[in-house]
Parts: sequence; structure tokens; C-alpha cells
Amino acid sequence: MTSPEQRRSLEEAIVDTVREPLIVLDDALRVVVASRSFYRAFEATPQETEGHPFYELGNGQWDIPALRILLTEVIPNHTTVEEFEVEHEFPTIGRRTMLLNARKVFYEGNNSTSLLVAIEDVTDRRTLEREKDEILREKDELLRQKDLLLQEMNHRVNNSLQIIASILLLKAQTVQSEETRQHLQDAHERVMAVATVQEQLHPTPFGTQIEARNYLTRLCESLAASMIVHGRPVSIRVDADEGSTTSEQAVSMGLIATELVINALKHAFPDGRVGEIVVCFESSATAWRLAVSDDGVGISRRLPDANVKIGLGTSIVEALTRQLGGRITTSSASPPPGTVVSVTVARANFSRLRRQLRQFRWPWRVRLSETVCEPLRRSVDAAGPLQHLH
Repeated sequence: MTSPEQRRSLEEAIVDTVREPLIVLDDALRVVVASRSFYRAFEATPQETEGHPFYELGNGQWDIPALRILLTEVIPNHTTVEEFEVEHEFPTIGRRTMLLNARKVFYEGNNSTSLLVAIEDVTDRRTLEREKDEILREKDELLRQKDLLLQEMNHRVNNSLQIIASILLLKAQTVQSEETRQHLQDAHERVMAVATVQEQLHPTPFGTQIEARNYLTRLCESLAASMIVHGRPVSIRVDADEGSTTSEQAVSMGLIATELVINALKHAFPDGRVGEIVVCFESSATAWRLAVSDDGVGISRRLPDANVKIGLGTSIVEALTRQLGGRITTSSASPPPGTVVSVTVARANFSRLRRQLRQFRWPWRVRLSETVCEPLRRSVDAAGPLQHLH
């Protein structure tokens, strides 16, 4: 049988091994024994602690009606106290936040029961949590401001592109040189191509997965509305599998599709020829393939000995394909007539492209990449007399 003295020695030995403040209460909620860590944490002494009611310790910091009710129910009702939080201005250690956990301990030898109360100082944790919450609120506010700034920037970019396109088209209608007019019209189409892609992707955060079918459908609807004059018997259709790309990948894919559609509209259907342009997208775990086909006049069978001048659209498509690390093929449609231009890109190459794009300081949505800008600059510069235009 365990005597009261043996029981007290056992309790002292147990509580003194615990690093967190720990006290043992009797069924009347009087302190039987407290750990050395308790005395250190609250700068108290055994004389002012042991034998005193728990709710009278210190300056009454534990005299909380809700806590007293919970503690009085632990022994008779076999309940527990879990993480009861107390925030108080303690007499010697200042304002602290404490968590209390309580369990009953039953001694079979003398049928006595004690209450074991563990106290954890979570002041630093709560401070960090409040600071974290404040940082998150500030981050959310900064993100909100960033989104507003991007919306304003996108709006200004769209307006600027429309103004540039209008100026180029106006000048193309007034110049006398046919070659200069053609260069200006090419530059106008390039600006409209960039504006179309930017318009489709501007609400999308960097790195977001873009569903290819919806993206290409919206893109081609916009191209049809802006590039096909009323009454022209040419249509654009999208035939896309399920699949997605990241937003930065979709920029290059959209520009490639736009250039190929523009080329088909310019060259595949002369003299009001009826026809259809089909934009296809196929995706697998290892690669994706974008193909633009038409049922127009097809590739010329004549292969002149002279070097063929590469057009602006073709140079842009080739540059974008190189940037993606892909390959481009051009073939006759089956069944003829018609042309099929396809771009195949291995997905492993996207990581390299992502690293390149993330080096830019400005958002990709509002940048005219060098891939597009350099051919565009050369096209406008070729207009000669209009080089002073900005």
C-alpha cells in the first residue's frame, strides 16, 4: 500500500523530470506539488504555492470561472481539459499566453485521486501566428494591388496596340510605294496577332495551366472576327484534344497559331476562293502537336532555282518553334489540294522555356518578346521613308 509520503515522493519525482511547468492538485484543487520548471517559469516559491488553492496562485490569474468548472469536473466525471487558453498579465513575468491540459491520476493502493495539470507557454507561438496573419493580409493586399496594376497595364497595352495598328493601317493606305504598303500591312498584322494573344491570356496568372481547346477556340474566334472581312467565304475551325499547357507556353503556341492562320488567309484562298482553315491540337504525356491546315490552293509545285524569300510570318513561326525546342513541318494536305503546317514540341523542353521566361522582370503578358519584335522592327524599317514614325 502506498502511504501519503510515498505518494508525494513519487509525484515530486515525476513532475520534476518534465520540462514544461507541471502541478499536481488534489480533489479540492489545492496544489500538492509543483515542478521546478513551474517555479522557474512563474518565478514562484514552494511556500507560496504548495497547499494553496490553484485559483489563488499569483495574482489570481487562474481564477477563471470557466476553467474552475472544467477542473472540478475532471475527477468525478472522468473528463479532461484540452488546451484551455489563458492570456494574462502575470505579476512577475508580464503578459503571457498559456495553454492548460489536465488529466486525473488514480492511485489504486489508497484509492486516492490527483489532478495533473500541464501548462505550456505559447506566447511566442501566438505572436508568430499573429505576425504571420498580418504578413498574409499584407501579401493579399499587395496581390490585390498587383492585380489592379496588371489590369490597368493590360488595358493600356491593348489601347496602345490598337493605336499602333491603326497608325500602320492608315499609313499603308496613304503611301505610294507598293513595297512600303506591303511592309506596313505585314507590320499591322503582326501587331494584331500579338494583341489577339495578349487579349486571350491577360487575365491568367503566370504558370497557370491553360486548357488548349478553350484557348484556341477563343483565339480563332477573335482572329475570324478581325481578319475575315464580311462576305469572304472562308471559315476557321478548331479540332483540339483534351490537354493543357502553362500560360507561358500558351503565349508561343498562340502566336504560332495566329501566324499560321494569317498566312493561310493571305495565300491559300486567292480570288474569293471558298475554303476552311482547321487548327488542330493533339497532346500526349511526352509532347504536344499544333497543326494548321487549309483546303486552299496548296503548296506550289514549282521550285525556282533562286533563293525563296522567307516571309515575316514564316520567320516568326520558325523563331518561336526554336524557342520552344520543337520542330516544324510543312506538307501538302491529304487529300489535296491544301497545306498542313505542324509544330511538335516535346514537353521536356518546357522547363527550359520556363526558366528563360522567368528571367524577365516584366510580366510576360505585356511584353512583346524579341522573337516577335525583331522581325516586326525589320519589317517597319524596310518601309524606309516612314522610319521616323514611333
